[in-house]
Amino acid sequence: MTTPPTTNRLVLGCMGLGGPWDAESYAAADVEAAERAVEAALDSGVTAFDHADIYGRGKAEAVFGEVLTRHPSLRARIDIQTKCGIVLARDDRPGLYDLRGPSIVRRVEESLIRLRTDVLDTLLLHRPDPLADPEDVANALHSLHEQGLVRRFGVSNMSAPQIARLQAHLSLPLAVDQLEMSLARRDWLEDGVLVNTPASAANGFPGGTVEHCLAHGITLQAWAPLAQGRFTGRQETKEEHATADLVARLAEAKDTTPETIVLWWLQHHPARVVPVIGTTSPTRIRSCADAATADPRLTHEEWYDLWITARGLPLP
Repeated sequence: MTTPPTTNRLVLGCMGLGGPWDAESYAAADVEAAERAVEAALDSGVTAFDHADIYGRGKAEAVFGEVLTRHPSLRARIDIQTKCGIVLARDDRPGLYDLRGPSIVRRVEESLIRLRTDVLDTLLLHRPDPLADPEDVANALHSLHEQGLVRRFGVSNMSAPQIARLQAHLSLPLAVDQLEMSLARRDWLEDGVLVNTPASAANGFPGGTVEHCLAHGITLQAWAPLAQGRFTGRQETKEEHATADLVARLAEAKDTTPETIVLWWLQHHPARVVPVIGTTSPTRIRSCADAATADPRLTHEEWYDLWITARGLPLP
């Protein structure tokens, strides 16, 4: 079994940069906020940044590009990842997915302009497009790589069969699958233990995806890993309250923050999950520093305690 690369333990998600999504343009204050978020990330040992061309309707990438312009030496120190494939709703037209080859190439070129960089370290295909021709997609990715515009590729929100179908047409190895994973979103984990139980059919997670990624050296990135603060400050259910209490006790015992405990729970898994934290608050970014710089300090029993407390039921 191949172990995924772990160069980046933690990634800063940039969806919140660029000001309100419905604003036509960003303001100087939005660039300054992005600058503070990037500074907090670097101070915390985070050097990888996750974008998508739709974030802020392009403004998230644009303000990040402004930060790179203000700090020319920064680009060589960081990894930039972006995503394409989602077309947002506009006027009377609903949103849709578009992974046609020419669309991928065009949107990468547009992202490079906004980010003010010559190359993307990683490009992810944001959502599966049922109309996508995998050979057409692969040709576009090969072209981008050969032109030196993208170093590596991955996917987001895709299952093992979808990954395998694309990989069959692609000579470059897919390096990443980004999924929603957290103490609150546990279907990816439950899938592995609900086999041969009545609850298995209701779980819904595409079986074998985690195992496929492990077997093929594909890094699992977790979006929304802090679960909107459900275990570090905003609890609603009795399970969330109980889990938050346990998280707080573990954080105190291990001289770290509750945010780090929640992230360590993901990182402790054999897949070495890489969380993509979505906050742009410098204070909250810094609260995750131990997850960026230290190995998870959870015992086998503590990891299970967190899982079982969050699920609110004993294991089958």
